[in-house]
Amino acid sequence: MSPIIKLSENAANRIKEIMSSAEKDALGVRVSVKSGGCAGMSYVMEYSKVLNPNDEIIEDKGVKVFIDSAAVMYLLGTEMDYKKEDFSSTFVFNNPNETERCGCGESFKVE
Repeated sequence: MSPIIKLSENAANRIKEIMSSAEKDALGVRVSVKSGGCAGMSYVMEYSKVLNPNDEIIEDKGVKVFIDSAAVMYLLGTEMDYKKEDFSSTFVFNNPNETERCGCGESFKVE
């Protein structure tokens, strides 16, 4: 079975950077999905400080990513990337389940 999320080299390196300056009690990065935004849903990233027994844990390229169990069905097959541009840098989710994305790129829809 393929992982829920695959990390690009850029995403893994950025997570390593983030974790190196994180508070000591942070276990990794947690990805979840919440309702909101123009298209209906948006990605949420935060530090994971406790292991939620329902979380899925992805270990890829030397980093741990915790996936909220409620987000798994929306994220299957997603590649997480990190893009640096002149004026901004952000994590990007290349999600094959998206049927629509809002113009600003902050939210998405899944049928």
